[in-house]
Amino acid sequence: MTDHILIEQRDFVQIIRMNRPDKKNAITRAMYAAMAGALTAGDADPQIRVHVFLGSPGAFSAGNDLADFMAVAMGGVAGDEVWDFLLALAGSQKPIVSGVDGIAVGIGTTLNLHCDLTFATPSTIFKTPFVDLGLVPEAGSSLLAPAILGRQQAFALLALGEGLPAAQARAAGLIYKVVDEELLEAEVLAAATAIAAKPPEAMKITRDLMRAPREELIARIRLEGEHFRERLTSDEARSAFAAFMNRKK
Repeated sequence: MTDHILIEQRDFVQIIRMNRPDKKNAITRAMYAAMAGALTAGDADPQIRVHVFLGSPGAFSAGNDLADFMAVAMGGVAGDEVWDFLLALAGSQKPIVSGVDGIAVGIGTTLNLHCDLTFATPSTIFKTPFVDLGLVPEAGSSLLAPAILGRQQAFALLALGEGLPAAQARAAGLIYKVVDEELLEAEVLAAATAIAAKPPEAMKITRDLMRAPREELIARIRLEGEHFRERLTSDEARSAFAAFMNRKK
């Protein structure tokens, strides 16, 4: 486990909280591993009926830690942590609720495509600058986003990298509800508690009926992953990472 992921259980609700505010909750390999473990363990635990994802005030997640990207781009080993998390996320047997405030970049956006309910604050902006970094969509977003948002809005989000403010995300169907910052966590946990109070077997069947076949989603995640790994060592990606790091300096 890592201190950057805090796991808490409240009654039948498991809270997975990203806790790296100094880096805007940029997700490291250790954080992916911790979240994957929490989802897998929670799915196997009858005392868990709902998963909840939360970030920090002003930062749900700035996306994948770019230092990890840079390491792979320079010839390092990618590891299975991201893949394990995406499989656990796509294959989750329990409902998932998320609360998003502020920055939601890359996986900070695409994670929510797998959620059954997402709450966001008025200041939240969803953004996926994959192409700008010389990369491609991940987490099954190339399949899920067109289905949820429509092809053109999905293209604007995934290919153009345009930011999607909370109100627009709500209108497009990406999120369930926009709530004030001070009410976000309470609203998320109230919704999760309400879900947990429902008959669990009926809830599982209903959720499974509403979701696309897992096999198609897993196949798309795998295909995206193959392209993503290839792109990480491309000249376009290396140039984009270098330019980003130079701007930070």
